[in-house]
Amino acid sequence: MKHPLVSAMLLVLFVAPAVAAAPPAGANAAGEWLVADATARIRIAPCGNALCGKISWTKTLSGSDENNPDPEKRNRPILGLEILSGMAPAGPNRWKGQVYNAENGKIYDAVISLESADVLRIEGCVLGGLLCGGENWTRAKETTGSVRPSKPAAAR
Repeated sequence: MKHPLVSAMLLVLFVAPAVAAAPPAGANAAGEWLVADATARIRIAPCGNALCGKISWTKTLSGSDENNPDPEKRNRPILGLEILSGMAPAGPNRWKGQVYNAENGKIYDAVISLESADVLRIEGCVLGGLLCGGENWTRAKETTGSVRPSKPAAAR
């Protein structure tokens, strides 16, 4: 082309939409994950430049954050509770941040890593990484429903 400025503008017009359409970091880990003992689902989604995860379903019909060390937070519901926070990219399919364990009310340094399209490994550590534990979560199927089991069609 005769005009480099026009060429540059056309390049921006065609490349910018492709860049904007690129999935955000962590999009492959985003979604619903069933914890190892199948008692809860965690919805992982981008939050800023990181990933966060909230409890979106539990097997129990009710529940509060009763083990939280802050007495003012002990009555907040478990549903919607953020348990993964600030999970920043730490390599391909790997994020580092914190995990809140509602069973004991403690926050741990954590790493999540996408082992495969349907398996997410979560590991939490204490004492600067000296003691670690973890489990595998599986990508939840769309059929897992709400907190309350649905009634059979004949009972409705």
